[in-house]
Amino acid sequence: MQRKIINTVQGVAAVDGAGVRLTRVLGRSDVEAFDPFLMLDSFDSLNPDDYVRGFPMHPHRGIETITYLIEGRIDHEDSLGNKGTISSGQAQWMTAGGGILHQEMPKETPRMLGFQLWLNLPSQDKMTPPQYYDITQEMVPAVQEGEVTVRVISGEYKGSHGARPRHVQATLYDITLPAGASIELSNDPAENVFVFTILGEALIDGRNIKEKTAVLFGEGDKVTMQAPQGTDARVIYYAAKPLKEPISWGGPIVMNTREELNRAFDELQRGTFLQH
Repeated sequence: MQRKIINTVQGVAAVDGAGVRLTRVLGRSDVEAFDPFLMLDSFDSLNPDDYVRGFPMHPHRGIETITYLIEGRIDHEDSLGNKGTISSGQAQWMTAGGGILHQEMPKETPRMLGFQLWLNLPSQDKMTPPQYYDITQEMVPAVQEGEVTVRVISGEYKGSHGARPRHVQATLYDITLPAGASIELSNDPAENVFVFTILGEALIDGRNIKEKTAVLFGEGDKVTMQAPQGTDARVIYYAAKPLKEPISWGGPIVMNTREELNRAFDELQRGTFLQH
């Protein structure tokens, strides 16, 4: 059964970090509907002044962050002693777990285009040890489906496997649709499914969806989308089973209860936040 659109969220201009201009798509008001996906920010700029101030050292607990670049470069380092770079076609899957401090500093490139997604951790994994999973370009298989290209960031598509998440089994695809081309994707009826039009418009469920829009689907096991005639589209696909757990969200920390959230901020003040 084809899934129908039940909600759309148009991204809005926002400023975060030390002055990074971005498009905020999903946030606190969307967490129940988009469960287990918490936040989605999109980067798209030709002007380095929009992003080079970056995101200096800051804490996270209780979530995973997935950063994916279609184009650009972001240097990062953290309280575990890790350092590295995310480049075009690459991703980083960070499990903040019980607590980590990290920074992400975009570097000047011709274009900065990509997204960061926050994925909730189930209650039993909120305090799991923090861990990084760097996803190189070679680890993102590109599957040709006629004219359409499906890059498998995580999960599986037509026998090609991307990253294998350790906690929430989220599926992420980067789909390139040439003008007029379409694709039908099968999915688990138990999953929450949404797509994000990161570049160009798309035709979905009989509607023309503007660029930088998240589209949430209702019940079913198939999603179909098409690029309009005369223009290409690039769409990010997300699917995962909802956690259906309470959420207590304070800035970069997402827990299940207010008590857990207060404890985390108290530990930050006392200098006992890091569990490693």
